[in-house]
Amino acid sequence: MNTMNLKKPSFRVPAMLLALLACVYGVAVAPAMQAVGDTAAAAPTAVTPIAEPNVPSAPTTEARAFIPTTDLRHIIHDAGPLMYAIVLCSFLLVAFFLERCVSLRRGRVIPKPFVKRFLSQLRDGKLDREQALELCKENGSPVANVFAGAVRKWGRPGVEVEQGVIDAGERATNGLRRYLRVFYGVATVGPLLGLMGTVLGMIQTFNVIADPASDALGRAAPLAGGIAKALLNTAGGLAIAIPASILYVFFVSRVDRLVIEIDKLAQEVVNVISAEDLQERKVAGPKSRRTNTAAVA
Repeated sequence: MNTMNLKKPSFRVPAMLLALLACVYGVAVAPAMQAVGDTAAAAPTAVTPIAEPNVPSAPTTEARAFIPTTDLRHIIHDAGPLMYAIVLCSFLLVAFFLERCVSLRRGRVIPKPFVKRFLSQLRDGKLDREQALELCKENGSPVANVFAGAVRKWGRPGVEVEQGVIDAGERATNGLRRYLRVFYGVATVGPLLGLMGTVLGMIQTFNVIADPASDALGRAAPLAGGIAKALLNTAGGLAIAIPASILYVFFVSRVDRLVIEIDKLAQEVVNVISAEDLQERKVAGPKSRRTNTAAVA
């Protein structure tokens, strides 16, 4: 019987994370919208002089616009303020990735020496209720907390002991799934930030095209800024959303495997300390002693 039919916690983003993202979003979008609105006003008002006939103009260095792909400082500068929010999301992703890697180590969640010693002493009858609870409190690992939930129901029917395991297992699972909502949030917010930057870059490009005083349709350089902003923001949003989605699935799968293993170990505890099993051992004890005495005689 599966004793840990655990409920899946709701993905409520922490208030601090929401406030932080809201502040960055507001600070980033306001300058971006202002820059887009000022694009048309900043366009040159003088008409570009007509080149001499039959004299092809050599392309200058400024006309050879390209999208930066290696220099992070130039990427952030050309992408605009929204890229700062995307970079912040990447820092959050790395920080919580390292935290979860440490917190979800198998040796920390299910310490093998403690589990082996605890179950062995429990089967041999070397522990009573108080001693078992003390060992679980000293260890403090998630599996020890689940064991403690079962030990508190020591000597009661198996159904009550299993319910104690379920209650303690829900609390332990919530702790194991802590911060996984951050990966889900970054995977959702990252592409939206990139899409917003893309829209702002296209608005900037169309403002340059629509300006009657500019000769943008005949030259690529005036249009390169808005197009570069659009593409860089799209690439930045996808660059953090893809690894965030992969990490979210990876850590959820890891938590599920740990929960299944804890459930299996907790069932062994239930089979030792429930009232039914304790009664069977009491009945089997005198029988085995009488059998040994008869054999000696």
